[in-house]
Amino acid sequence: MEDRLITSTRKRGEADIELSLRPKAISDYVGQEKLKANLLVYIKATKQRNEPLDHLLLYGPPGLGKTTLAHIVANELNAQIKITSGPAIDRAADLAAILTNLNEGDIIFIDEIHRLNRAVEEILYPAMEDFALDIIVGKGPGARSVRIDLPRFTLIGATTRAGLLTSPLRDRFGMLSRLEMYNPEELAEIVLRSAQLLNIPIEDTAGYEIARRSRGTPRVANRLLKRVRDFAEVLGKGFIDDELAKMALDRMDIDAIGLDFNDRRILTTIIDKFDGGPVGLETLSASTGEETTTLEDVYEPYFIQLGFISRTSRGRICLPLAYKHLGRELPTEKIEQISIFNQEDTNEEE
Repeated sequence: MEDRLITSTRKRGEADIELSLRPKAISDYVGQEKLKANLLVYIKATKQRNEPLDHLLLYGPPGLGKTTLAHIVANELNAQIKITSGPAIDRAADLAAILTNLNEGDIIFIDEIHRLNRAVEEILYPAMEDFALDIIVGKGPGARSVRIDLPRFTLIGATTRAGLLTSPLRDRFGMLSRLEMYNPEELAEIVLRSAQLLNIPIEDTAGYEIARRSRGTPRVANRLLKRVRDFAEVLGKGFIDDELAKMALDRMDIDAIGLDFNDRRILTTIIDKFDGGPVGLETLSASTGEETTTLEDVYEPYFIQLGFISRTSRGRICLPLAYKHLGRELPTEKIEQISIFNQEDTNEEE
């Protein structure tokens, strides 16, 4: 999976390049207009009251800029930010060490907050609500509870799976903000900005070509820009024009809507081997050689977003848009079958 150029998860070695391209102010952040407008109001209001910002939860698919937004909030508030992740905080003592070293108004950013240990999460509740830390000193009959007051801080949590957050934790966030997928125009603006920062000569039309194949994700767009630059330097004259961008992306086997070879292989497997479905997840996994969790978490979300497949009670089925994109003819009887499957699922939900 790490070899896929269009995966939205961060790959090894990308942290430094992402940091260099990261905007520092909300005015430089492209897209997410509604979220940005609301954040500006919250930040201005908290500055006027001279209070720390309320706790903020950012959620949405990977690669959309949750970490970037956390840094921007810290910059706008002139606050220090401490960064960690859910899996890294293994014990309650780890969290206590982080919280007791905070200063008034500091921001703590916890990525993948849905993966916090439950024991750690229990410690976090009073810290978020009362700015206090309850710890047990001693063991056995002589054990006693000690409350340590904490400076008022802001917790910014980020998650790709908001549904896995427990209700008590989710309810303690004063602001919940979802990041949406980007449209090609917004991504083109990001590509051109990144190209300028990386000193890559590029045409506007080439930036749009890269953007529309980036699956609505800035991280993918920046990754493709760097790979297209390689083609421009070796096979071109160092300048990325529309023709070179198309040639490079075609050479990387990324089609006009961002599907790569593996994406198309899974769709053609459903159509050719299973007559378009329905096919069970385990069967599809065995046929394609992909893990079931990989199919569910990596491939299917984008297919569903495009309207290419549907998850029914009987299994996965390919929808007419998938046939059209792959240049396949959809049999008439298949249209009726898809309608029946969808109707059955609707009746079950009712």
